[in-house]
Amino acid sequence: MLGLGFILLCTLVALLGYWVLPDDSPSANHGFAQLQKQPPGLHVRFLQRGQADSAQPAGNIFTTWWRGQDAPEELPITSARVVPGPVDSVVVRPWSAPGTRPLAEQRLVLRDWVGSRPATSQGLRYTERTYWLGTDKAGRDELSRLLLGTRVSLGIGLVAVLISLALGMAIGAVAGYVGGWVDSLLLGVMTVVWSIPGIMLVIAISLALDSKGVWTSFVAVGLTMWVDVARVVRGQMLSLRSATFVEAGRVLGLTQSRLIWRHLLPNMTGPLIVLATSNFAAAILLEAGLSFLGLGVQPPAPSWGLMVNEGFQLLGTEAGLWLTLMPGLAISLLVLSFNLLGNGLRDAYDPKTPVG
Repeated sequence: MLGLGFILLCTLVALLGYWVLPDDSPSANHGFAQLQKQPPGLHVRFLQRGQADSAQPAGNIFTTWWRGQDAPEELPITSARVVPGPVDSVVVRPWSAPGTRPLAEQRLVLRDWVGSRPATSQGLRYTERTYWLGTDKAGRDELSRLLLGTRVSLGIGLVAVLISLALGMAIGAVAGYVGGWVDSLLLGVMTVVWSIPGIMLVIAISLALDSKGVWTSFVAVGLTMWVDVARVVRGQMLSLRSATFVEAGRVLGLTQSRLIWRHLLPNMTGPLIVLATSNFAAAILLEAGLSFLGLGVQPPAPSWGLMVNEGFQLLGTEAGLWLTLMPGLAISLLVLSFNLLGNGLRDAYDPKTPVG
């Protein structure tokens, strides 16, 4: 139940998407060079460019949910003051990391930074933001990218499971029910695919599609996991095809396709559900490994494997520890949750299995 609860929590975060992110820019990619590699709990004040009020069109709620919304131009500051003159200006002191030497003040043209809905009597607009998990090497909010990464991981897991179930059930059912040379041929194909490392298959599929990205990763991971399903379905089909209800169906003149899809496959629901949860966890791990190697989801899209790689490149620095630890912990917890759920489903569908 703990595993199921964590999975439901991650699913809720993935479904809400940009609605619940502190940084709702596309791919949570709104970063600042001044804020790169800052520790958790950082609190920063920003001066917001005024034209953002009118230049940025307000997207509808569903557009925001799907791709986020463009972020306004902002400047992290320590202080700001308006200086009257022939050309009114605003003097700002750019933000600098705690414990470092303060940066020199900068003079900006005031009219560029006055909003149509001013937040102060001077016409300036300020925002404040807390980076609860710190920032990455590009100065982006680590919490937002970590939360948005659940959408990629669960999405790839779901697509991979659906593809593997559809392909594996079809091939396994035909092999187990028809038998003969068809079974031998399909079993040979399964054995060959089984012997090839999954990551090599994904690389081959990516090369064949001549593309790298989110959707290519979805399809490639799914096409590497159907053998497990096919072998289970084939074994179950071999044991069920001589059952009494199957013989009765043949006597009644039911077609082979009807016997397979309406009477045999529904009897395999339990093992397939357990296998689906296992494949879900394996797909998440495979996608994380591919993204870590640069073969899966491409920047700036947030992927936990890609985030681990970014943190790994900074190991030896203070920021490298938490930038590697947090996405790695997220991967481990989600995979563990699916494994725990699979164990619980196995016990539920097969009460005779000894516990422990």
